[in-house]
Amino acid sequence: MKGVPSRSKLTIEDVARAAGVSRSTVSRVINNLPGASGPVRERVRGVVAELGFVPDQTARGLASGRPRAVDVVAVTPAPADGWMGTHPYFSRVLVGVTSVLDPLDVQVHVHQVTPDDATRMLDALAAKATVGAVLAEVTPDLAARFHRRCRRVVSLVATAAPVPAIEVDNIGGAAAAVEHLHRLGRRRIAAVHGPDDNACAIDRRAGYARAVAAFGLPEIGDVGDFRREHAYRAAHRILARDPAVDAMFVACDLMAAGVVQAVTATGRRVPQDVSVVGFDDSIAAVCANPPLTTMRVPVEQMAAAATRLLLQDTVPAGHRQRFPVELVLRQSAG
Repeated sequence: MKGVPSRSKLTIEDVARAAGVSRSTVSRVINNLPGASGPVRERVRGVVAELGFVPDQTARGLASGRPRAVDVVAVTPAPADGWMGTHPYFSRVLVGVTSVLDPLDVQVHVHQVTPDDATRMLDALAAKATVGAVLAEVTPDLAARFHRRCRRVVSLVATAAPVPAIEVDNIGGAAAAVEHLHRLGRRRIAAVHGPDDNACAIDRRAGYARAVAAFGLPEIGDVGDFRREHAYRAAHRILARDPAVDAMFVACDLMAAGVVQAVTATGRRVPQDVSVVGFDDSIAAVCANPPLTTMRVPVEQMAAAATRLLLQDTVPAGHRQRFPVELVLRQSAG
């Protein structure tokens, strides 16, 4: 272009002048942030390509004070107990997010938020989000509040209608687990459920209830709160109340490992006396003794899909993508 400085001396102001837009608009396009229409983005990108402009990544971060980042957010128990760091689900989410961001100049910020502080912290995160947020574990009401303040957000759990979400078939997966146990000849199939306020746990409980009702079986259950030690105690309570239980569907693998420990602690054998099926197909399933039959959730692929959605120019409100689950057979309920 006539009058344009040499490529090595190009600035963002030169791009703005050539494209006929403001410096801030060029910045939004380069940083893939909201605030510019589709045609404007195409024009700016065309000028950037024609001029061969390469933004200084360090300067971009320093100038804004906010380097481009995907915020991964989970509302969990108190950070001091290390729960988020030890739960396999969150490490799998991070693997999926980073698999998309590795080639890009985008950071990952991980936020474990306590329930008591969730509203304040999520409002603060929404106000300063750049690329956007992946809600790994956030209740529908808090997700909806975040979405009202920042449209660049995707939930990995079932959520409020306007909030974009990448979901898994929790209801169908739980029902399939019970169906598998029924095919094995089990007729007193108990369940160890997740937290009462967790969307995935609610759906897995519903799938279990639907399946036992369809088979004419009694509904037997307790709550393990997605923790191994809580599930250990829940399984003991179930077996004390109903010694004839011959199978357990458990709402996550980490809890299922605790259930196996509880069953064997009573002198029973897994799977001969009590078959156990978990949910997730995490590292906990492979490390359990015996290894767990489980319903595989493609967490890494889901987190990657959520991240790719955030990298688009706009994140459509109400977007839904649902992933299926798959039965993985191992020794706990072969």
